[in-house]
Amino acid sequence: MKYIFLFITSFVFAQQTQFVDFKWVNGQLKLNASEKSVSGVVDYQFEVLKPVDTIKIDAKNMEFSKVQIDNRDVIFINTGKELKILNNFQKGENHLTFEYSVKPKQALYFVAIENNEVQIWTQGQGRYTSNWFPSFDDVNEKVVFSLGISYDKEYQVISNGILKEKKPDGNLFHWQYKMENPMSSYLLMLAIGKYDKKEFRAKSKIPLEYYLENKDASRFEPTYRYSKRIFDFLEKEIGVKYPWEIYREIPVRDFLYAGMENTTSTLFATRYVVDSIGFTDRNYTNVDAHELAHHWFGDLITAESSTHHWLQEGFATYYAALAEREIYGDDFFYSKLYETAQQIKFASRTDTIPVLNAKASSLTFYEKGAWALFVLHESIGDKAFKKAIKSYLKKYAYQTVNTQNFFEEIKKVSDFDLDKFEKTWLESTAFDTPTANALLSKNKSIQIRLEVDKLKKTPLAEKEAFLKNTLESDVYESVKEAIVNQLETEKYEAKKELLKIALKTNNVQIRQAVAGSLSKIPEDFRTEYEILLDDKSYQTQELALFYLWRNFPDHRTQYLDKSKNWIGFSDYNLRTLWLSLALSTANYTENPEMLVSELIDFSSTKYEATTRQNALEKLIAFKIINDQVLSNLVSATTHHMWQFSKFGRDTIRLLLKNSEMRASFERILPNLTPDEQFQLSRLLKE
Repeated sequence: MKYIFLFITSFVFAQQTQFVDFKWVNGQLKLNASEKSVSGVVDYQFEVLKPVDTIKIDAKNMEFSKVQIDNRDVIFINTGKELKILNNFQKGENHLTFEYSVKPKQALYFVAIENNEVQIWTQGQGRYTSNWFPSFDDVNEKVVFSLGISYDKEYQVISNGILKEKKPDGNLFHWQYKMENPMSSYLLMLAIGKYDKKEFRAKSKIPLEYYLENKDASRFEPTYRYSKRIFDFLEKEIGVKYPWEIYREIPVRDFLYAGMENTTSTLFATRYVVDSIGFTDRNYTNVDAHELAHHWFGDLITAESSTHHWLQEGFATYYAALAEREIYGDDFFYSKLYETAQQIKFASRTDTIPVLNAKASSLTFYEKGAWALFVLHESIGDKAFKKAIKSYLKKYAYQTVNTQNFFEEIKKVSDFDLDKFEKTWLESTAFDTPTANALLSKNKSIQIRLEVDKLKKTPLAEKEAFLKNTLESDVYESVKEAIVNQLETEKYEAKKELLKIALKTNNVQIRQAVAGSLSKIPEDFRTEYEILLDDKSYQTQELALFYLWRNFPDHRTQYLDKSKNWIGFSDYNLRTLWLSLALSTANYTENPEMLVSELIDFSSTKYEATTRQNALEKLIAFKIINDQVLSNLVSATTHHMWQFSKFGRDTIRLLLKNSEMRASFERILPNLTPDEQFQLSRLLKE
């Protein structure tokens, strides 16, 4: 076969997009959940721009057959990473067709849920769509995608674009989706699950579809409380009509991130599916706005390389902040900017990578990128900023961009010193605190917050009157939270009155700050603290229940009786805490086996990773450990969410330091799945 490799390729070091332009693709797919596989027939239309002897499509660990150009068999090489087509390509239009099959190792996930049901979803960014669909890891290759998917008729199937057809096919339905405009491959998506759907129309008449699992129908209003409002606001604020035909939002289980802006169809984590109490601490508003903003900044125009990633993440973060400002007001907006400024300043002590660098941190790309835009917006004025944004989006629609492309549009509307701006905000790792504080100080609450922060090292007696007056004023809640946090290291007797004033604000967030600031609760503050158990916040209730139970053993029965029916967020934070506390309270329950069984069940594969980790942490902390717990812990090490698998590995490493635990792990090893055996064996050998 040596001659074939000599035949490849005249442009190995050049971008393929200079030689070939892939125009559109139609993929007809079948998914097999039991085998965790995808198979399909794919038809690409492409134009050869310059004569070339090889074209390539990224394709990880796939099998190919019937590879043809214009209905004629061609020589191809499957490298395991790419499909390479060898031919004497001349300028002009071509059709490439082939069949393929794959068991994706990443980017497409089959998540088993209760009753032998499944959710299937994709994550292309950072994971590469080429793990499940032959496509392009290079964002500069934009294609018009059409996907047809055949799947069990009991399920909803969602992909990018308009649903053109849904027709029965035996026990299956065939769903045909079609995009109208090109996009980068990382934005291709699939989501399959048992969902209810509600349909709306934006002010601009764009169809909006919001999905929830059938069991979560009662959570629709709090989950999607501001979704339509955000859509209407961003269209108006950006000044360019939403650039796609439809917009959908779908929650999926065990998602890798908070959300992902797949073109026309955002996926987001189920942790944001909340009831009206959960909305207080864990609402979807920011993620919702961020992913929608990406449909302009990322999907419509895409950064040509990672160096310019801030053009996506900085913009989406900033426009999400503007959407929240519209909903929650100026104080919220400035308060959040203040908090992110503190984070960036702290990180800049050790973080030496600036915004304009492919290796910048998420904090830098997202938050410092957003700060740069805030400074630019304030410096050149609202009218000029909006004019530049509109021009930028229209000029580069459905293309890739870099920072200079954006700056060129700014130069047309302002003589602002962009060279200095770029050096200060995009090329330096330092944070320009004087400029930031000057802009933030336009807000009265931030003026007071800056005064509060200056008093951090001042003795309490000298600042008490000021803090008291501030707590009793109508200043924004974040300032009062900052005061409570500043009191954390003070002696109880000195701060008691200030804490009582904080509780009397009846603001959930300020009271939560009190709940978290007192790990030791004095007896004379017990009755005031106990009222926190009634706050409309699952997070506050969790803090209060745990600290009260720990501090007042004589009252444990009273606290457990009060909280015995609590569930909490969708990850069962209150229920798992209650079970662990009830089992650790002498003589509280006559049937501890039943409670142990329930808590262990929460650590099993029936539940999402956050619930499982919650339960496993409590089982191990309270020393409720048997073979089933250890098996469930080993199972965590094979999970697709790296945070959860890392938790599993790290916890096992700690337990293995105990010789009895090591013996228990060795005993369960033969009964585990091959993947679990591999992970545990590796840990046992360390």
